[in-house]
Amino acid sequence: MKSELTNLKELGLPEEELFSFVEHSDTEAEKITAPRYSYWQSVFRVFFKKKINIIMLGLLVLIIIFAYVYPTLITYDRYANITDSTTKHLMPGAAIEKFGFSLSWILGSGGSGEPTFDTVWVGSRISISLALMCAVINLSIGIMVGAVWGFSKKVDVFMMEVYNTIANIPYVLLISVLVLTLTASFWTMVFALTVTGWLGVAYFIRTQVIIIRDREYNLASKCLGTPIRRIAFRNILPFMTSVIVTLSATEIPSYISYEVFLAYIGVGLKDMSLGRLIFEAEPAMVTNGWQFEFWSPVAVASIVAVVLYVVGQNLGDASDPRTHM
Repeated sequence: MKSELTNLKELGLPEEELFSFVEHSDTEAEKITAPRYSYWQSVFRVFFKKKINIIMLGLLVLIIIFAYVYPTLITYDRYANITDSTTKHLMPGAAIEKFGFSLSWILGSGGSGEPTFDTVWVGSRISISLALMCAVINLSIGIMVGAVWGFSKKVDVFMMEVYNTIANIPYVLLISVLVLTLTASFWTMVFALTVTGWLGVAYFIRTQVIIIRDREYNLASKCLGTPIRRIAFRNILPFMTSVIVTLSATEIPSYISYEVFLAYIGVGLKDMSLGRLIFEAEPAMVTNGWQFEFWSPVAVASIVAVVLYVVGQNLGDASDPRTHM
């Protein structure tokens, strides 16, 4: 200490400039000097630590661009070449040779002479939009109902009877009957997939709520007269962010799978969705030289489902506060 003081005095500065008294403040002394914690900033910091997440997120952005932006930049007419038999069922090399090099023809042409690449992305927009719409509706209703269901014993008795009744009806059979009964369209599919789809989400949320329902702070809030709805939405749901994100990761790809499956068996959308494209290109699966027509929408549907699932799962893991330590 003496040597440090000697070194400071050698600088030629007066002692009053080397040392100064700091006034004591009770208010300043009570302040916490720890760095500020931002939940979502911490979530994205953990999420972007893994390179696979960056790759998958990049693929997801690319898929969204091709599904929603690319179709607006092209002039697409599926039946523009339908009268020209020489344009139908062309492999990529033959299509580029006939029409010239273009991104539209890198996957060849389909049964109507349309570019397979453009057709796949126009169909992807319909399938992804359907999945997102159904996921938003089912998650919104399911989370709200499930939160109250898990906390109120009176609601639990009634909802368990409803759940036990509807859950015994095969979901795919119910969707198929509704689509066949009503006119097959985009909004018919949305209605069929959401009329009971929210119930499974609500039951899952109910189970999670029950796990933390009887913790001390919730019992204290209930004793103080806090309404059940307020306890459910203020005390419980904010602690289930990672569970909800993970649930979303499984919901969105599942609706794409349902749409593809229903269209493949002939009861899905009549619009040009991924499922409809696979259904119409089924003969191309076993026809030599036509395979691109079938496997292109199959590959895109698979990639979209896997990317959405992986991004959602990893984002759900990152949103768990225990990973922020």
